[in-house]
Amino acid sequence: MADVVLQTERGSGGIVIGDDWPGYSLELFSYPAHYAGDLQCVVVPHGVIMDRTERLAHDIMDDLGDHDIAVLCVLKGGYQFCADLVDKIKTLSCSSDRTIPMRVHFIRLKSYLNDQSTEDLHILGEEDLSFLAGKNVLIVEGIIGTGKTLKALLKHVKAFQPKMIKVAGLLVKRMPHNTASVPDYVGFEIPDRFVVGYALDYNEYFRDLNHICVISDSGKMKYKI
Repeated sequence: MADVVLQTERGSGGIVIGDDWPGYSLELFSYPAHYAGDLQCVVVPHGVIMDRTERLAHDIMDDLGDHDIAVLCVLKGGYQFCADLVDKIKTLSCSSDRTIPMRVHFIRLKSYLNDQSTEDLHILGEEDLSFLAGKNVLIVEGIIGTGKTLKALLKHVKAFQPKMIKVAGLLVKRMPHNTASVPDYVGFEIPDRFVVGYALDYNEYFRDLNHICVISDSGKMKYKI
């Protein structure tokens, strides 16, 4: 458990996982047998993801309670995090004197080829976001790497003149050329390693993996296109 540090300030990086954190042995967890040999280790177990997501829901409720929010889920890697985050916010709204009316919209971005981020960003979902004008927007991302994708998305969303934009990111990678500011709500800050699971993929594989894991070299070769 060395080099796993809890940052308590919001926007500071969430739970920080150190560069030399070896992860958990795969033998300690259940995962689909068809991925045997394709993974190195478990970085964040599913239960820890859920606990951290619940805490982020509390933070969002504290900050945005009684606001009407348009949630913009970034597909495909963010769909599981978004679904669980929205579900936990709804649960809190039912048991609190504060509430967050939410409408969920989806946008799909693609910038990766195999395990490399490219300069070519494609917005494949709903490009006309004019319905966001004057709205409070919560962008939900599964993972933020170089920050280029998020930077381009923020520029795109701002063009439609929303009232407010907040960003929730489950994972933020520590990278030397990260051009994005830290999201308002961060689940985990992780080393610059290619991770899969919990809807994060490698060429559309591993979305059916509950834990967040590091893909092995043999896994990369097996599913390379």
